[in-house]
Amino acid sequence: MIDILLKTLAAFCAILAGALLTLITLMTCLSVLGRNTTGITLVGDFELTGVAAGAAIALFLPWCQIRRGNIIVDFFTSRASARTNAWLDRLGAGLLALVMALLAWRTVLGGLSAWRTQSASMMLGFPEWIVYCFMVPPLCLTAVIALWQAARGFEAEAS
Repeated sequence: MIDILLKTLAAFCAILAGALLTLITLMTCLSVLGRNTTGITLVGDFELTGVAAGAAIALFLPWCQIRRGNIIVDFFTSRASARTNAWLDRLGAGLLALVMALLAWRTVLGGLSAWRTQSASMMLGFPEWIVYCFMVPPLCLTAVIALWQAARGFEAEAS
């Protein structure tokens, strides 16, 4: 049951990230087309691209973790037993859970700081705290997924 919930939430985050990047790609194409044909451009398009890319990266992390899409360098463990590799995979998932929880915590603090100072982008005045709001939930979800994988292991996923 928990596996299905985590997969559904991770898929939702990935779809949201894909939609966000699609919108930003279309906006960039329109801006470049306008700049090269009519001389009219979208002011602050690079700011929105940066904002959306940051949010999209965070939104893709849960899907990457649920699919075990992170790079694994098994040069040193290729001759290790299956039991050792399973233990190392669980340890890696646990460490990733810890790092994602730390990132989520620091992102919350950064968002609160951006809110307090009313920090905004230079051209559009886009509030920076909004980006933090989009980044915290997927970072937390990635931490939960990795913690679940560390506790449960990966053997059950193969079946």
